[in-house]
Amino acid sequence: LLIACVNIANLLLARGSTRAGEIAVRASLGASQPRLLALLSTEVLLLAVAGALVSAPLTLAALHGIRALLPAFAVGVFDWGLDGRVVAITLLLAVGSTLVFGLIPALKLVRTEASPALQTQSVRQTGGKAAARFRTTLTTAQIALSMTLLVLAGWFAQSLANVARAELGFRAEALTVFSIAPERNGYAATRSAQLFDRLEEELVQIPGVASVAAAHIPLLDNSEWGGNVTVEGFEPRPGETPNVYFNFVSADFFRTFEMLLVSGDGFGHNPRADEPRVAVVNQRFVERFGLGLDAVGKRLGVGQSNLVPVDIEIVGVVRDAKYSVVKADVTPQLFLPRTQGVGESLGSMSFYLRSGLPLAELRTAVAQVLARHDRTLPIMELRTVTEQARENVFLDRFMGTLAAALAVLATALAAIGIYGVLSYGVVQRLREIGLRIALGAAPQNVRRMVLKQVAWMAAIGIVVGVSLALVLGEVGRSLLYGLAPTDPLVPAAAVLALTAVVLAAAYWPARRAALVDPVTALRGD
Repeated sequence: LLIACVNIANLLLARGSTRAGEIAVRASLGASQPRLLALLSTEVLLLAVAGALVSAPLTLAALHGIRALLPAFAVGVFDWGLDGRVVAITLLLAVGSTLVFGLIPALKLVRTEASPALQTQSVRQTGGKAAARFRTTLTTAQIALSMTLLVLAGWFAQSLANVARAELGFRAEALTVFSIAPERNGYAATRSAQLFDRLEEELVQIPGVASVAAAHIPLLDNSEWGGNVTVEGFEPRPGETPNVYFNFVSADFFRTFEMLLVSGDGFGHNPRADEPRVAVVNQRFVERFGLGLDAVGKRLGVGQSNLVPVDIEIVGVVRDAKYSVVKADVTPQLFLPRTQGVGESLGSMSFYLRSGLPLAELRTAVAQVLARHDRTLPIMELRTVTEQARENVFLDRFMGTLAAALAVLATALAAIGIYGVLSYGVVQRLREIGLRIALGAAPQNVRRMVLKQVAWMAAIGIVVGVSLALVLGEVGRSLLYGLAPTDPLVPAAAVLALTAVVLAAAYWPARRAALVDPVTALRGD
């Protein structure tokens, strides 16, 4: 909005300099300054209203695009209709901001003294050095704001690329997940456990399904279950809380996810509640509690107290994998058999199927298996794990796309502003340019004169814009993944892109200036 408003002020300033004679004539015929100001304000108001009306279909298209970027669970949060209050507020904002920035050149124009303007109305007015400096300042501000948005958009894009390359610790391809919650249908703990056992056995028999696993906490679903542990041989420091994340999984969990067991054999089967209690930990758990190479065989207890029985044996160490959030660092994790130790706590379960079947075909097969046990039990969110991982970082994709769109729009507005101001400048300086050429200035020198003016504006605007982006980057550091705001690659790319756009916008006015016919320019005056 600010870039667009600067554009309005700059273009109206340039346009106003060509109307100095007209305003002087009106003033000499008795028009007061308030009347002249009302005239110019009405023109600006018509411009604002027309722009606001044209924006309605663009708004609907933008809302449709934003909705397409959001996952299904986020789409339902918002009302996607046009609210009357919002429309009224934005309309007032559009009209008000246009009037405010349109009054800047209007005030300057109505304060012009009539006599000097009438004496020189045959000569194209540039508005003086002060007006030229002001227009230059506005254009430089446009470049600076565009530079800021381009750098921020570049950082978001790079962050999104880093998220896409993030190592999950397992193979998400060809992995499908769905969840059921029997407890919501009134199932008791024992009945739920029996259903989970039967589903594991039957789902793996679906043609095309290689393996099936179950987990109480779905991975990369922003769900978590944490608690303290007591580990054999580990003495926490005073005030230290040895907190880890839990998950309750089936015996084929690691094979289905293709998680590599670094040491030990894992569960082997789903142990019964009356069998010795076992657990698998990840590498970060081993590092956190200093277990070293002797982790397998060590014992631990769930809870932090001298009264907690340390009766769970570590039977395997699995390589690190993401738990709840793709962007989060890997934390110490404890995997327990879903069939041991928690009883009534497991009222819901997520099942993972390693299969190359199309999603629609797999959905039908899963529904048939579940219907054999309970037709009233809904299947929740059957989707690929790849899709789940994308939804886990939907905010990054949304912010990256939105920032890129705004940066492109800002750069286009700046380019239009530069082109408009330089074109007006060339028209207003035709006599001067004609004299230069008549006195022997080469066309390339005239072209260089115009481009040099743009180069100075671009250089100052780029420095200011990058500095502002660095400040904002530090504020929004938490939104960036695997990237520091001081990384020079993105600002350098943004500088090259904006420089190219600025020079392209300045080329045609510079070319027009170089092709001025001195005889025609001087005869016109």
